[in-house]
Amino acid sequence: MNKERRFVVRINDSTPKADGFYMPSELAPHVATYLLWPERPDNWRGGAKPAQAAFRQVVETIAKYEPVVLGVNESQYPHVLGLNLKNVHVVEISNNDSWIRDTGPTFVINGKGDLRAVDWKFNGYGGLYNGIYFPWDFDDQIAAKVCAIEGVDRYRTDDFVLEGGSVHSDGEGTLLVTEETCLDKGRNPDLNKEEIEKYLLDYCGAEKVLWLPYGIYKDEDTNGHIDNICQFVAPGKVVLAWEDNEQDPQHERSKKDLEYLESVTDAKGRKLEVIKIHVPNPTTITKEESEGVDVVEGTFPRNEGDRLPASYINYYNCNGAIILPVFNDEHDQAAINILQDCFPDRKIEPIYAREILLGGGDIHCITQQVPQA
Repeated sequence: MNKERRFVVRINDSTPKADGFYMPSELAPHVATYLLWPERPDNWRGGAKPAQAAFRQVVETIAKYEPVVLGVNESQYPHVLGLNLKNVHVVEISNNDSWIRDTGPTFVINGKGDLRAVDWKFNGYGGLYNGIYFPWDFDDQIAAKVCAIEGVDRYRTDDFVLEGGSVHSDGEGTLLVTEETCLDKGRNPDLNKEEIEKYLLDYCGAEKVLWLPYGIYKDEDTNGHIDNICQFVAPGKVVLAWEDNEQDPQHERSKKDLEYLESVTDAKGRKLEVIKIHVPNPTTITKEESEGVDVVEGTFPRNEGDRLPASYINYYNCNGAIILPVFNDEHDQAAINILQDCFPDRKIEPIYAREILLGGGDIHCITQQVPQA
C-alpha cells in the first residue's frame, strides 16, 4: 500500500489507454492482495462458518508471500480483527458479498512507475434482468474505497458494466474474455460486440481481445467468467479447462474454446500454446449443503443436485506461489503437476476449496491483486 497520504480523484474525461496505462499480467509483482470476508447466509451455508474457515486458509497462505488487506462488514469487524492474522491488515469495507475480483478495482500501470485503477460499474452479474442477488449497492462502491485506501486515482465506467473476473490480461496487449459473459444482455444490452470491445481495449490499455465462446458448464452465477476456463501462464501460452468425456456437456464447450484459441494470434502476432488441465469429476450440491443455505427471494438458489462449476483454472497467482483450488478429486494431482511445470519458480499451494465453490466461485474470484507499479 502507498505510504504517502494523497487525495485521490475520479478521472472522467479520459481512459487508461489514452493516458498510457495498461492492465499488467497477474504474474507481475504485487504490493498486496485484497479479499472480502464472507458472511451472507443466503449464499454461504451454516451461517458462512465453513466458508470463513476456507477463506481464512486462503488469506493465511497468501500472507506467507505478500501482504493481505482483508475487508469486512461492520458486523464481522471485531471477530476478524480478533483472529490476529499475521501480515493481514483488517479494514472495514461494507459489501454485499465477498467476490472482490469482480467488485474491486482493476489496477493499471504505465512505464513511469504510476498506478491507477478502473472502477467498473457493477450490477450483481446482470442487474434485474438476470443478476444473482439484490441489492448490490455496497458492492458497486468497493472499487472506489480500495482506491482510497491505496491512494490511487480511478477511472469510473458509469455507462459500462463489467466484473473483473470476466477479463484476463497477458500484460502485453492481449485480453481474454468469453462471449458468454461479455455479450450477456444483463450487462450492456444496448452495446454490440464491437462497442464492448472498444471499452475493453480503452480501459485495459490493450490492443487485441480474444473472445472465447464459452466458460465452464453451469457457471451460471457469472454467465461463464473467463477466469474459470482459461488463464495466461505466460505471454503466448494459456491453460484451458478440459473434459475428455465426450458425453459430458463440458467437453463440447472446451472443444469449441480450443478450436478458437488454435485459430487466433495474440496482439504480438504469436500463435498460442494451449495446455489442457482436466476438470474435476462432476460435482453436485448435497442435501445437507443445500439445506444449510437460507432461502431468500431474489438470491440465486443452491439446490440439492445442482452441478457446481468446479475448475482448476480458478487459481490465484501471488508473489512466489500459485494458490490452487483442489477438491479431493482424482484429477487434483495432475493439475498440481501441470501448473508446477508451467511455474517452476513458484510453489503450488493446494487448498481444499469446496466451501468456496459452493458460493458460486473459487480462489481467483475472491482475490484481487495490487500490482507493483
